Amino acid sequence: METAAEWTFESTSEAETRQLGTLLADRLVPGTVIALNGNLGAGKTRLVQAIAQALGVDPAEVNSPTFVLIQEYAGRLPLYHFDTYRLKDTDEFLELGADELLYADGVCLIEWAEKVADVLPKDLLQIKITHLSETARRFELTGQGPRSRQIVTSLKAASPGD
Repeated sequence: METAAEWTFESTSEAETRQLGTLLADRLVPGTVIALNGNLGAGKTRLVQAIAQALGVDPAEVNSPTFVLIQEYAGRLPLYHFDTYRLKDTDEFLELGADELLYADGVCLIEWAEKVADVLPKDLLQIKITHLSETARRFELTGQGPRSRQIVTSLKAASPGD
C-alpha cells in the first residue's frame, strides 16, 4: 500500500485562498473527489468558490448548499458541491444520488465529509481547514490513491520554498 502524499498551505488572506483554489483547479481531472473538513467558519465554502471560479463558474453562484444539500455547477469540469452537515447518516447521502456523482466525470467537493467518510472513494483528496485568525487559515492536504497523490505531489512541486 502506497503512503499518502501530504502538503500544507497557510493562507493569510482571501486572495491567497483564491490562489490555492486556482492551483487546485488547474490540477483537477474528472473523477476527483475532495473531502473538506473544518469547523464552522473555517473557510470550506470560500475554497469551493475559489475552485469553482478557476473552473469557469461565477463565484457569486456558489454558496453553501446546507439546505439544498447538493449544488451542481457547469465549468471546465462539472462541479458537484455537497454539504453533509445536516445529514443524519450516510444513507441520506446515498439517497441524494451521491454514489453516482462520486464516480461521474466531474469533480465532487464535499463539505463536512467526515460525516460520510465510510462511503467515499479510496482515491480521495482530503483537505482539513483550520481557522488560525480572522484572515488566516491552514489547509492540510492529504492525497490517498493515485489521482489524489498526483495532485498533492504536483502542488508540493509548484510551491515556492518546499
